[in-house]
Amino acid sequence: MADFVTVARTSDLAPGERMVVELGRDFVLLFNIDGQYYAIEDMCSHEEYELSGGVLDGYALECPKHGAHFDIRTGEHLTPPAVRPVRVYDVRVQDDTIQIMRRKSS
Repeated sequence: MADFVTVARTSDLAPGERMVVELGRDFVLLFNIDGQYYAIEDMCSHEEYELSGGVLDGYALECPKHGAHFDIRTGEHLTPPAVRPVRVYDVRVQDDTIQIMRRKSS
């Protein structure tokens, strides 16, 4: 069974906005794009640097340190210098809460 955790209320994140939430020991960057929610790890896969300050163009998020771009829907890297994707999290809305699936322990 999926282990979803409530991280925010829908009223906390208006369309076009983003926020960083803590999920256990991970920091997750949560977006509201026209009422659709996306969540990615708030750490560039190229070099450990927070993505939360990056510019979002459509669904492409630019790392503010070296300019790598990532698709916030899939986590895939779109441009160098990144060569690996970033982690994405499943998101769901239950009533007025935003929930993210917790990473399973290995």
